[in-house]
Amino acid sequence: MRRRRLAPLLAVSVTATLAPVLATSTATAAPAATPSAASTSAARSALDGYKKQKPRWERCDAGSPAEFECATIKVPLDYRVPGGKRIDLAISRLRSTTPDKRRGVLLSNPGGPGGEGLHMPLGMQDRLPASARQKYDLIGFDPRGVGRSSPVSCGLEPDEENWLRPYKEETFGKDIAWARDVADKCREKAGGTLPHITTRNTARDMDVLRAVLGEKKISYVGYSYGTYLGAVYTQLFPGRADRFVLDSAIDPARAWRGMIQWWAEGAEPAFDRWTEWAAEHAEKYGLGATPKEVGRTFWDLVAQADEKPIEVDGWANTGDDIRSGMRAAVFSPQYASEGLVELKKAASGEPVSAKKLAAFIRPEGSGTAGAAAATAETPSDNLTASLLAVVCNDNSAAWPRDPESYRRDAIEDKGRYPLFGDFASSIKPCAFWDSSVEPATEVSNTVGSLVVQNEWDSQTPLASGQALHATLKGSKMVTVLGGEGHGVYPNGNACTDGTVNGYLVTGKLPAKDVICRATADSNAEARKNQKRDVLPGSPLPRRAPDRF
Repeated sequence: MRRRRLAPLLAVSVTATLAPVLATSTATAAPAATPSAASTSAARSALDGYKKQKPRWERCDAGSPAEFECATIKVPLDYRVPGGKRIDLAISRLRSTTPDKRRGVLLSNPGGPGGEGLHMPLGMQDRLPASARQKYDLIGFDPRGVGRSSPVSCGLEPDEENWLRPYKEETFGKDIAWARDVADKCREKAGGTLPHITTRNTARDMDVLRAVLGEKKISYVGYSYGTYLGAVYTQLFPGRADRFVLDSAIDPARAWRGMIQWWAEGAEPAFDRWTEWAAEHAEKYGLGATPKEVGRTFWDLVAQADEKPIEVDGWANTGDDIRSGMRAAVFSPQYASEGLVELKKAASGEPVSAKKLAAFIRPEGSGTAGAAAATAETPSDNLTASLLAVVCNDNSAAWPRDPESYRRDAIEDKGRYPLFGDFASSIKPCAFWDSSVEPATEVSNTVGSLVVQNEWDSQTPLASGQALHATLKGSKMVTVLGGEGHGVYPNGNACTDGTVNGYLVTGKLPAKDVICRATADSNAEARKNQKRDVLPGSPLPRRAPDRF
């Protein structure tokens, strides 16, 4: 019997010759010293060399539409060093369908960190209304260190990529060693590059891209991690942000350890909601006539699987596997109920529905490692390496250096948040990462933007979206009451889609926050985007030619 592994979160040359570069953005963190007028002028001059690049656009791939064009530009690895190393930024575009109605460019990011965005325009064109397609060139890009943008690697084996591990007293020593080894491998393999794979630098790359495209401002649709990237951009470049849609939002104050812990915190009220729902549907699912009975059914199954793993299609599933799967599944009560019924069948040796078990069961290699390996141009561990780089580099101060503090937190949080508390709070490689090159970005501004959030989102809970809304004081928020799943727009809900479309087309934010109500169809659409244990997930398909 095989043991299932717990899983986690076209380069085209440029003709221009580049000058050395220094960053000139307005960051919130104070620099070590006030730059002189001469150094500021030199930095601006250096940045001009990047802004004056002339991308050589070519058809992206033989299997993609002819009008879908790609290119590669150069950006500085370290924006503080004018003559330092340069790296690639792979970019793409679909031109406006009606040039005389064109307003500008609409950039996008699918989430992650580590999500590839080069092919996002293909997915976006299918989802945006015709009026928005007239307004914008759709611009995609792989963030620095990801996909075709000078991809990073730590040289990790698949079993090393499992970065969400439950706390066990008997294995904690091995988990500490694993975390230290991963950090050491990353430092040895990519130590000169990895420290500069940060959200702040990706936002700076976006602004170089803006200038290369000849635009004074950019509009943007960001999902999940992409909401944090968008928020950081508005902080660094407030005068260059046009229409920003931030869907399924990250709380900037909790990037990143606190955001992972919010998975555990948010799952508990969702679990209680599920037990109530399942009890109300006891006749159909047979999980218990009261919420307490439903909960007991679940925890009895977890205990049974801890004693003897439940085998499904040759994969052995422990109680930890079931807890991990249920963490995301409970945000959709029907989804969770159907899955648990199938798990009970499997525990009894009865035939099961693989489709209904998708929330809980996943073969080895289909998690972070498998997703990265699907792209031949990138190292097999690129998604994990780039994810860890951002999560550890953005704010190293959020990660304790004493391994024992992780033990204490994991034990305490498993008691408070039984489903996932120990997974979220136990040791991670960030405990042994080098200190961040720059301070964490403090996001607080009045730039106009639209935050969009489902009430029951397993990856970015409602409170996270509300926190970003409060932080971005010029924003308005669309809340989908009863909305399930990660990623809202577009989902066929006239209220949510209409509000976002209206903002993208007219630029007018709603006069006040908008409350929409989920429909059965919109929830079904959102559930298609559900992804377990990716930080925080990618609501839109990447739509690379081999995955159409």
